[in-house]
Amino acid sequence: MKNINQLKFERVGQKLEVNLIAIRQNAGKEKFIQAVKLISGISDLGLVLMSDDLAALKAGMDLVKARKPLIFHATKENLSGFAALAKEYAVPLVVTAADLETVSSMTKELNNAGVSEIIIDTGKKSIRDRIWDSTQVRRQALKKSNRSLGFPLLAVVENSDPYEEAIEAATFIAKYAGIVLIKGVQSWEALSLLTLRQNIFTDPQKPLQIEPKVYPVGQANDKSPVLVTTNFSLSYYTVLGEVEASKIPSYIVSVDTEGMSVLTAWAAEKFTPDKISDSLLQFGVKEIVSHKKLIIPGYVAVMSGELEEKSGWEIIVGPKEAAGLPSFLKKL
Repeated sequence: MKNINQLKFERVGQKLEVNLIAIRQNAGKEKFIQAVKLISGISDLGLVLMSDDLAALKAGMDLVKARKPLIFHATKENLSGFAALAKEYAVPLVVTAADLETVSSMTKELNNAGVSEIIIDTGKKSIRDRIWDSTQVRRQALKKSNRSLGFPLLAVVENSDPYEEAIEAATFIAKYAGIVLIKGVQSWEALSLLTLRQNIFTDPQKPLQIEPKVYPVGQANDKSPVLVTTNFSLSYYTVLGEVEASKIPSYIVSVDTEGMSVLTAWAAEKFTPDKISDSLLQFGVKEIVSHKKLIIPGYVAVMSGELEEKSGWEIIVGPKEAAGLPSFLKKL
């Protein structure tokens, strides 16, 4: 469990982490309840309770009902009992059936019973067959307006080989599972899957960006250098890495350029003397340092005169490439 809680990563300023822990009953009711109690006490992640034993599920629900866990799973045979449990605790429910016609009839029955939060699982099948099911569910819901199949999909990966498990999970992430449950807790496996998920669900027309503000680097003080860059994540983290490598405590002012890089923002008039001057005032940089010297990227040296006039700061033109910052700062 400790490993699962540590599966958190940084990707260009974005936090990637697992979202759920699934607890499956493989032994008696008491062991399942003990596992629910243990895991809920050491992790604040969302929970999936996996059992065919209604009594065990109800006992587990009594322990974690405030966290609204996902119940896995209702089948055609136990549908009424699981529907009553989901309705009683107002929690989402996974329905499992091998064919879509049965899934459709089960979701309709659940809706009629007052259960609206439903997840679809088409059970243990080959990857090819599950991808076919997922595609048909999406097609029926979107193109045929079949509301009984208009629910998120879940896939449980049952593969003991971590590499095969990662490949299979990646396939379901792409086509079209909203929740993928795996056994692996290795960092390399989780990171690869989380990165894939992030890439799929990141808008390619919206650049990755950080919050525009002043960022201290190291033990920065009132005499530390002040550098300015854009709020494009890659630009900021490149500058950050080189400033850290210089061992010179500094401040980095990130200007809101809507996530554009330095030259792109300058060409689009998002990184201008006016914008930089306004940012210096907005972030109160003059109250942070006792000097008025600002280092700008070498590629926009042409704006130095106008920026000095508008901001009232002494403008120092830095290197064109961030790689030149360590030696530049040491000589400053």
